[in-house]
Amino acid sequence: MARKTVPVNKNVKISNRFSIFRFFAEVIGELRKVSWPSRQEATRLTILVLVLSITIGIFLGIVDYVFSRMMAFLSGT
Repeated sequence: MARKTVPVNKNVKISNRFSIFRFFAEVIGELRKVSWPSRQEATRLTILVLVLSITIGIFLGIVDYVFSRMMAFLSGT
C-alpha cells in the first residue's frame, strides 16, 4: 500500500523530545475514539468473568486435591 505524502510546513519546528503534555493530549484524543460498552453489557461481562474464574478455580482445586491424594497413596504417606 502506498503511503500518502504530507506537505511539510518549514516554519513549524518539530521536536523529537518527549513532552508529557503532548502525551496526555494524545491519550485523551485516543480515549475519545474508544467505543465504550454500555453499563448493562459491562455488568454482564463482569459477571461472566467472575463465574468462569470461580468455576475454573474450583475445577483446578478438585484436580489438585485428587492428584495430591493419589501421590500420597502411591508414596505410602
